[in-house]
Amino acid sequence: MRHVFAGIRVSDLEASAAWFERLLGRAADFAPNDTELVWDLNEGGSLFLERSSEGAGFARVTVFVDDLEAFLAAAASRGVEPTKRETYDNGVRHATFHDPDGNDVSFGDLPAAP
Repeated sequence: MRHVFAGIRVSDLEASAAWFERLLGRAADFAPNDTELVWDLNEGGSLFLERSSEGAGFARVTVFVDDLEAFLAAAASRGVEPTKRETYDNGVRHATFHDPDGNDVSFGDLPAAP
């Protein structure tokens, strides 16, 4: 596989864009059309919002970051807090956010190597 292009349906593109800008710390990288916005997360992954009342609120996306605590602190400084934080038995840490439609947008990191 070469690239993951994960989509989230939202009912109000402008309101959701503002929320995702606070969460991710920047505006979308581009708008391919009037109903979508795209954030390039790294060389192998992108996240896009699509205005669509059908299916809005049912997405589940998890993005792994290099430093979860730094990401969470940055998001908190922009007024966005996770609704749930977990550490799994294998050491993976996971924080879940919910966008204005209730989509589940999570961030995690892997445990440090022993």
